[in-house]
Amino acid sequence: DLVDRVLAPVAVDDIEPTREAPERPTPTAGPDPACPEDPTGPFQLATGKVIFLEAQAPDVLVEIARKEKERARGLMYRKSMGENRGMIFVFQQRTQHSFWMHNTCIPLDMLFIDSDGTIVGIEENTPTLNDSSFDVGCPSTYVLELNAGWARRHGVRAGQKVRLEGI
Repeated sequence: DLVDRVLAPVAVDDIEPTREAPERPTPTAGPDPACPEDPTGPFQLATGKVIFLEAQAPDVLVEIARKEKERARGLMYRKSMGENRGMIFVFQQRTQHSFWMHNTCIPLDMLFIDSDGTIVGIEENTPTLNDSSFDVGCPSTYVLELNAGWARRHGVRAGQKVRLEGI
């Protein structure tokens, strides 16, 4: 019967060679293998929560980068970040902010958020260890960094609202 044939064990020697699978690009979700070591060691930041009001997205627990030194360091040297985790950068002025990925080893989505909680733009899947400038061309008060692909997987788009708790 068909089930027996499909599930029957097969010796490796019995398998005929096939042509090689096409080379695929390296997945972008993992850390960059060239990630430099952290010269100063980890530091603790306050935490808060971002709640997505108009997307079927889980709440995100975020580290809060409020001080200049914290914002300058950001997620540099990190080799991983939990699935529903992120970092939110809090600015005193609503202006056009740009970010780079200098010494940042994990690819990220960057959500630029206005003071009323509106996502004004998203930079998706920013490349690691990159000194190019990333921005959305609109003023914002907050920038939320998440693992690359998170926004798309959860249907998060520009124009939607978030609520910030403890931030």
